[in-house]
Amino acid sequence: AAVYATEELEETAKLYLLLRGLNPRFLSPTLSEPRWLRAVLILAALAFLVLFLVMPLLAVFTEALRQGFGQLGRTLRMLPRERRILRFLIARLFYTDGLNTLFAFGGIYAAGSFGMTLEEILLFGVLLNVTAGLGAIGFAWVDDWIGAKTTILISLVALVLLGGAILVAEGKLWFYILGAAIGIFIGPAQSASRSLMAHLAPVEQRTEMFGLFALSGKVTAFLGPALVAGLTAAFESQRVGMSAVLILLALGLLVLWP
Repeated sequence: AAVYATEELEETAKLYLLLRGLNPRFLSPTLSEPRWLRAVLILAALAFLVLFLVMPLLAVFTEALRQGFGQLGRTLRMLPRERRILRFLIARLFYTDGLNTLFAFGGIYAAGSFGMTLEEILLFGVLLNVTAGLGAIGFAWVDDWIGAKTTILISLVALVLLGGAILVAEGKLWFYILGAAIGIFIGPAQSASRSLMAHLAPVEQRTEMFGLFALSGKVTAFLGPALVAGLTAAFESQRVGMSAVLILLALGLLVLWP
């Protein structure tokens, strides 16, 4: 790999130095060797030095990568036996994608459908974060009282209903009111999900399961934006496009409910 990289570096340096006609100051033009050749030798030496320093670290990284993927494969093969965890991860995959899409396109929707300025959108973002934090704190007692799964279900039902209302609402005031209410249920949907995973995961596999938990929130991150873009283009309506968020939240709700 080092030799191949150096050969490629040499060819690239030749082309660049010859075509650009560069004359590096650290090379004497009075010497008989072509300037580009001496420059290439210095660059090649630096390349070998970097590879010499990096290779030991690369070997450690490669071994860690091999072991990590091996462990991931064993965990995935075991996952079908943990049906409750598998079902929860699939449900979270949908509703987390819906929440992420809401975060990504909420400001665009506010500007396009309600004519909100950048300052107004920033203010709304602050309001949403405050209410989400308050919701997470307030629903912590609900989680202890009736359980994490029920807390998530309540949050998802509320998000679907409030999201539907905001899609048909008119006027900035209603957008602020309904948006703030949505924020209250965003927090517990996220915090109770972690709580539920902690309850479901076997103690000896908790770290692995939380790794899959993190993966389930990212592996389909493209799905929500693609649905929003497709529906918006097909119906030429931002409101119809943002209904993709409700679809994803509802799918998560239906998968988790049983």
